Amino acid sequence: QAQLVESGGGSVQAGGSLRLSCAFSGHAYSVYCMGWFRQAPGKGREGVAHIDSDGLTSYADSVKGRFTISKDNAKNALYLQMNSLQPEDTAMYYCAADFFGPEYCNLRSPFNSWGQGTQVTVGS
Repeated sequence: QAQLVESGGGSVQAGGSLRLSCAFSGHAYSVYCMGWFRQAPGKGREGVAHIDSDGLTSYADSVKGRFTISKDNAKNALYLQMNSLQPEDTAMYYCAADFFGPEYCNLRSPFNSWGQGTQVTVGS
């Protein structure tokens, strides 16, 4: 099972940007399915973006055009660039990973490895 550690959260004003990072420890990082999820207080967990082992990505409608997911296989790292942040983006953000092939890799995949989360707070 992979070990994941998120960083890069913080507090910003609406319209600002943050870049989240997720450090991955484990084998065969480049073939993993990776995702970013978030959970706001009192709400369920929401899939934000995913990237498969071929580099194909998908995004939740609420973040399309504002967020970009990427990964660096050489550094075993996953990123989430968040631009034009809005108060509704306030949540705990988690990265997730599992050994799904591209055909099974999406935001509904049953990821087994999760980080501890990093808080993002966007002021109005």
